[in-house]
Amino acid sequence: MTERVRCLIIGSGPAGYTAAIYTGRANLNPVLYEGLQPGGQLTITTEVENFPGYPEGIGGTELMDDLRKQAERFGVDIRTGIATKADLSAAPYKITIDNEQVIEADTVIISTGATAKYLGLEDEQKYAGMGVSACATCDGFFYRKKVVAVVGGGDTACEEAIYLAGLASKVYLIVRKPYLRASQIMQDRVMNNPKIEVLFEHNTVGLFGENGVEGAHVVKRMGEADEKRYDIAIDGFFLAIGHKPNSDIFKEWIDTDEVGYIITEGASPRTKVPGVFAAGDVADPHYRQAITAAASGCKAAIEAERYLSEHNL
Repeated sequence: MTERVRCLIIGSGPAGYTAAIYTGRANLNPVLYEGLQPGGQLTITTEVENFPGYPEGIGGTELMDDLRKQAERFGVDIRTGIATKADLSAAPYKITIDNEQVIEADTVIISTGATAKYLGLEDEQKYAGMGVSACATCDGFFYRKKVVAVVGGGDTACEEAIYLAGLASKVYLIVRKPYLRASQIMQDRVMNNPKIEVLFEHNTVGLFGENGVEGAHVVKRMGEADEKRYDIAIDGFFLAIGHKPNSDIFKEWIDTDEVGYIITEGASPRTKVPGVFAAGDVADPHYRQAITAAASGCKAAIEAERYLSEHNL
């Protein structure tokens, strides 16, 4: 069964919902599919304090509920479903939902987000929102004058460690290899920061705590077949080993970087396919904030409206 729509939005984080609000107000009759994680990554964040307009802060799920209600107010058709296949070879573009329903769309806004990479420990899920985070900028504020650990050895991990060192009393940087992969300037900043202790050749094998993270079980490689196991006391555990953009089904048709982030034209949300736009974390390897995602959703919606108008669709 095939359905034709003027504007299809794929994803329901801040970018998708903002695009929905703008396209709904413009009478484009948008259809939005929520995707794998309705509400996006903010739904696994307990408290959001840096989104404008909420002076006392707001729960991540509550914030996304507010955005959803605002989109619904403007007549957006919000549906449950996952985009499983894309054909962007010619307009109208064909997106398959849940391997069965085909949507033909005059414009497509891709706002499928990016998924933080985790170590795969059961404790990461156990303490989600209770000391485990994949965003220092989002959650670092809650660890002022506390002890935290950051996992990773690249530029992102170093940036997160330095950011957290401005808030926390101590930061452990847990690095699997015997060296940092980060750029030299970032390495220098980390090594020269008295609040940061780098634990080279360490792996985290577990977390512990009663009502949240109180420490981590770590293993240090001592040689070919020797290792030392011990615990470190921490209040927060930050993952900084990268994100995977949810762009796989679009890669045949649009350009992505080596990681998978969608490449757009300059500061615009336009992809190389006319009428197809990318917004939010799926096209943002640098900022990954709710407010920047929302802004890009706004831009994508305005571009979609202009495209439809110019092509009399």
